Amino acid sequence: MRRHTFIAATALAVLALAAAGGGESRSQATAPGGLPQGSEPVKLDPANLTLRIDNPYWPMRPGSRWVYREVDTTGAKRRVVVTVTGRTKTVAAGVKARVVRDVVTERGKPVEITEDWYAQDREGNVWYLGEDVRNYKNGRFADREGSFEAGVRGAQAGVVMPAAPRPGLAYRQEYYKGHAEDRAAIVAVGDDRVQVPAGFFAKGVLATRELAATEPKTEELKFYVRGIGQVLSVHLDGDGERGELIRYTRGGGS
Repeated sequence: MRRHTFIAATALAVLALAAAGGGESRSQATAPGGLPQGSEPVKLDPANLTLRIDNPYWPMRPGSRWVYREVDTTGAKRRVVVTVTGRTKTVAAGVKARVVRDVVTERGKPVEITEDWYAQDREGNVWYLGEDVRNYKNGRFADREGSFEAGVRGAQAGVVMPAAPRPGLAYRQEYYKGHAEDRAAIVAVGDDRVQVPAGFFAKGVLATRELAATEPKTEELKFYVRGIGQVLSVHLDGDGERGELIRYTRGGGS
């Protein structure tokens, strides 16, 4: 039984974006005040960025913690814990970023442990500056595939949440040729209702559609709630993986 509701607006928006090739606009700028596209280079001004990430759809106060349950049609079950740490990292692009730790486990064994790096510009866009990935197989370290750092080997920063989301707005989330080439588009703002173990949300819901050039068959819908962040993800490909928010704890840091 599906535990969330997609209304017609979201379905129509997804189809419209697909027909338009993802809804990307080449007229948008690649600096704060606009959003990055494709492989276009972006030069970020450290003076325009802050560790205080308070975008209402992805607030990252130190100490905040999200716990998700991921399941798919094969019966696989994973636990995902995302924690905003008090640590920072200055990436090669010269920007100081907030470190967010993401731990994925299956039957108590690690599958992936990642440290993601974020910062927010003055307009309120949340920038993704890279990630240090550690992948595991059968509980043992396997590789670091997917890792990238803005400013290293041509890797570029991207935006994970715009300051002013509106349906049809498209943007690059990350770029490291052949390794990290995700992009997203806003498909609905304030129209959806979502039910997950953490609760029922009927207001302030934002829906995005995400694609990955490195995995052409990948397509994912994500739902965010104002004041909380991501509450639901649904893969429209493969085994239909679904990630639901079980618990959210708001941090006390700034």
